[in-house]
Amino acid sequence: MKPAEYTIRPIEPRDDAAIARIIRTVMPEFGACGSGFAINDPEVDWMHRAYGAPRSAYFVVEVNGEVVGGGGVAPLEGGDASVCELRKMYFLPTARGLGAGAAVMNICLQKAREFGFTTCYLETLTGMNAAMRLYERSGFRRIDAPIGATGHGGCDIWYLKDL
Repeated sequence: MKPAEYTIRPIEPRDDAAIARIIRTVMPEFGACGSGFAINDPEVDWMHRAYGAPRSAYFVVEVNGEVVGGGGVAPLEGGDASVCELRKMYFLPTARGLGAGAAVMNICLQKAREFGFTTCYLETLTGMNAAMRLYERSGFRRIDAPIGATGHGGCDIWYLKDL
């Protein structure tokens, strides 16, 4: 069977509910539903507005006209102005294995370079093995402790990449 084709585009206001649903569906799949996880960030319900901020961008993935995932980049909260964070990158099971994650990440990293960032940070947690393989294939390296002030104390694995 031929893999599904996907499209990637910047988030629009009409995507907010779909992305919130995806985040609230995928994070519990990995046990990331208590305090200290992005699922509780206020922006989950208004991602279009949140990523309309300066030096921020969010992209959605569609398969057959349905939003099935997304990811974004924004300045690292509480971090140096040269550091961005790869944020809220989640995909429904139907979107996994299509190459969409790598494509969204590449678009986000290119946008980060355009915004003038020199380093990208991300946080994840034990059990998100496919995501970690993607990060490592993409040149992210593990670091020993979190940086910035994301408020995501539930995450236990951190990465950096020079842009």
